[in-house]
Amino acid sequence: MTFSHPLMAPVVELALKAGEAILPFWRADVAVTAKSDDSPVTAADIAAHHVIVDGLKALDPNIAVLSEEDADIPQSVRAGWQRWWLVDPLDGTKEFICGSEEFTVNIALIEQGRVVFGVVSMPTSGRFYVGGAGLGAWRGDTGAEPLPIQVRDVVPAGEAFTVVASRRHSSPEQERLLAGLSERLGELQLANVGSSLKFCLLAEGVADCYPRLAPTSQWDTAAAQGVLEGAGGEVLDLSGAPFCYPARESLLNEFFLALPAKAAWRQRLLELARS
Repeated sequence: MTFSHPLMAPVVELALKAGEAILPFWRADVAVTAKSDDSPVTAADIAAHHVIVDGLKALDPNIAVLSEEDADIPQSVRAGWQRWWLVDPLDGTKEFICGSEEFTVNIALIEQGRVVFGVVSMPTSGRFYVGGAGLGAWRGDTGAEPLPIQVRDVVPAGEAFTVVASRRHSSPEQERLLAGLSERLGELQLANVGSSLKFCLLAEGVADCYPRLAPTSQWDTAAAQGVLEGAGGEVLDLSGAPFCYPARESLLNEFFLALPAKAAWRQRLLELARS
């Protein structure tokens, strides 16, 4: 099929190719080293990084690349970028190390701090998600035509309100928010999944909300935010403003809320998050 942005299809292919570079290291007792922030890195992260950076430069050498594995770029340089790629070559390194399938390749195109589109691929299955605000969103599987996906604005009758939560990362603020949601909306169904797949559950309409009141980095979220926005969702900071990626000194994100843009409970969620 023809996607709605000319760079979508080649970036999907590139994300899948990076996944192929990762797989030989999966469940192969790969060596793990610690970066300066104590986060883990493996040869799989580095292999995928090189595949992606080389591929993106071949697509357009004039678009800068900010990758988790090459992020030591001064803020003064990044502040001059109008258009750039934001990349996590292997999102969910801890899941990867543990042998889980819940790790992804994330590639997003950013213009003036806003996500144009993003691609999230799952190396172990060949599944991918792609989308961007105003462009639509799709889920693709090996050998099949990609299918359009869309958020659900209303919880189906007989189903519980489903909140996506992290297995590894929470905070007292997040626990209080979940308690407030439960008081307002009834018993919650919690969906635990690794990496940027949390956004993708919302995008394909099997979950309702992903609040993140715990740390993330810019490359953890941008690609999947593009998918969610293409599917009719939104990502907001706690003031209710659209979540964006300015060239700050720190590459850590602020807290955010991911949800369907037309959700009737949107304002209540913002009030709970602020409190």
